[in-house]
Amino acid sequence: MASHRVPLAEAEKWLDHLTSCSPCYRDFSRLQKAQQLRRKRTWLAIAATILLCASIGGWAFVRWHNGTQTVQTATLDLRDWSVARGTEPNPNLPPIELSRKASSLTILLPVGSAAGPYEIRIITRSGEPVLDAHGTADLENGITQLQVTASLQSLNADSYLLEIRRAGLAWNSYPLRVK
Repeated sequence: MASHRVPLAEAEKWLDHLTSCSPCYRDFSRLQKAQQLRRKRTWLAIAATILLCASIGGWAFVRWHNGTQTVQTATLDLRDWSVARGTEPNPNLPPIELSRKASSLTILLPVGSAAGPYEIRIITRSGEPVLDAHGTADLENGITQLQVTASLQSLNADSYLLEIRRAGLAWNSYPLRVK
């Protein structure tokens, strides 16, 4: 009866005794309080679980959201890819590696490159352009640096060609591996 599991119709035969017998009423009252305490603890545990799940979910969302807004800068060093007149770049150099997470590129152009406006593009091995960007190169401490903002997240992890040219001139190609 204290836990409300007995229908009232069945409990009626004990109600007269329960209201007239002090020890039985004391036991009933103790059992009823224990049942109420169990019910409160259950609801408290449910509320704590919901709060914990919401907190973890909120933390994960904020961490993910902040992670997607973080600008990752990649530096591509092309200084060893300098081309002497009438020759090709050194074919023994490994491909340039670039993370798909990068959204800002600092390209150290080959030795002798002039400052000014540049265009860059990334193309597939079949020649299909998958990314176009532009920027202005500046000469700092004898190194020509090109700053470019470009989102690489849409690229698949694969081999490409990075092409760079000074506005209006011919493209120079460099093997690129996006990971």
